[in-house]
Amino acid sequence: MSMASRWLRNAAVCTAWCVLAAGAGAAQAFILKAPPDALRLVEWIHRSGDNHGRPFAVVDKRNARLYVFGADGRLAGSTVALLGATRGDHTVPGVSERAQTGSIRSDERTTPAGRFEAQPGQNLQGEHVVWVDYDSAFAIHRVRPGKSWKMRAERLASASPADKRVSWGCVVVPVEFYRRVVGPVLGAERSVVYVLPETQPVRALFGALDAS
Repeated sequence: MSMASRWLRNAAVCTAWCVLAAGAGAAQAFILKAPPDALRLVEWIHRSGDNHGRPFAVVDKRNARLYVFGADGRLAGSTVALLGATRGDHTVPGVSERAQTGSIRSDERTTPAGRFEAQPGQNLQGEHVVWVDYDSAFAIHRVRPGKSWKMRAERLASASPADKRVSWGCVVVPVEFYRRVVGPVLGAERSVVYVLPETQPVRALFGALDAS
């Protein structure tokens, strides 16, 4: 690809992202800091309509961030997030059953990558969550009350993405962000959640990006 072609492609990506976020207020400043893989994926979703008119979210594991978009494609908000303690883009077989008994091994605590058809629901404690993949107990939820609350709140406040790797695999966000953004947007209807990989190239899971 020539330098001119590369510049035009990058300009198109930035333009599409800005269109997505038009009217999102403070989100405009954040757009300038969004990583290239997230930019390309969101631009492709917008252009291809892969979300089929539903709200969607992008999880950037390498930078420990969650981006949430409404059904109209506008950026509803973004936040730091806690992710699986173990690096990996796969789901360990049987992890859902072990999650119910609290017996997940440390090497099983991965946040899987890929495209997921998500839906709102409740966990075993009756708390509202967004099930990214119900069969593997993979969800987006708020920081829960309990003995680990303080530690997780401190990890969320840290500037280092490495400090965010503490969950059993779920995407865990601040309580206020869940109440203000996740609940009203992803928790009100079915949505699509895209999780960028961290141990393999993006094109390995989202090959359509190269063809677009």
